[in-house]
Amino acid sequence: MSDLTAALSLIDTANAADPTQEDGQPAALLYGQRMTSELASLFPQASDILQIAARGQHVERWLLPRTDYPLGKEGYYAWRREQGRRHAARVGGIMADAGYPAADQDRVGVLLRKEGIKRDAEVQALEDTICFVFIRWYLAGFAEKHSAEALVEIVTKTARKMSAEGRAKALETFEMPPKLAAAFKN
Repeated sequence: MSDLTAALSLIDTANAADPTQEDGQPAALLYGQRMTSELASLFPQASDILQIAARGQHVERWLLPRTDYPLGKEGYYAWRREQGRRHAARVGGIMADAGYPAADQDRVGVLLRKEGIKRDAEVQALEDTICFVFIRWYLAGFAEKHSAEALVEIVTKTARKMSAEGRAKALETFEMPPKLAAAFKN
């Protein structure tokens, strides 16, 4: 019998080993909790699969540093693809330990690898949740490190990944300067 509570707890246990601290907690653990909270707010009827994918979005991400890949877009995208593959495999194993069948493990992999974004409702729900977590918790830190032009580009890329409903909800939820809000109006 599958056990959502056990799966989430196992993800939290894995993420508790993150050596990077944020607000006094392992950063990956905190990120997973933020994902769960945002998902519950945006998609209160989310399936177990979507809840597990949200919590496991960055499971053990620190084990594959970005610095292991070349600088630039090509290196960044290769790193992200490998992270998606690793996250899918790790969360699938956790789900097996929590009693989920292989089909559910495969499905969470689809979500974590972002296969079917803009076409698959659950993949899109996960992406909208990721974007909301970024805006709510991490955008201010990015704003401090980037020029105004770069920030507009980052926010525009974020908005493009979101559904029309997600963009509209972001405009309702977050106060943004006009240049940033414009990215969500397209």
